[in-house]
Amino acid sequence: MFADKSAAFVEQIRDIDGVAGCALVSRDGIIVGKYFDRKFNEPWFGALSATLFASAESAGHLLDMKNLSEVTIRAAGSSMMVIGAGENFLIAAVLKSTARQEDVFSRINAVAAEIGRVM
Repeated sequence: MFADKSAAFVEQIRDIDGVAGCALVSRDGIIVGKYFDRKFNEPWFGALSATLFASAESAGHLLDMKNLSEVTIRAAGSSMMVIGAGENFLIAAVLKSTARQEDVFSRINAVAAEIGRVM
């Protein structure tokens, strides 16, 4: 049941225009669902995504920023978003260079809210 839910959420994210790859990651860095078109060290990616988000939350807390919703990494020709999905999960999404980031964030955020409700 959990695996089916995870796979369904990954498919929803994957279907968003502008998403090149994605992972549903536990807050402690374990990938529970994914879609990528290339090979790389996936356990390391999960751990780094969770660390990135936790570090941003800590830095934000020091500055009295509340409810961090996303961390974005931008590079020439691509970008990556890590978005909180409830208390237990994160969505890490790699975006295509043609992606409209605000639109993608809005759609992924809707999926993240659903994940927060059901998982």
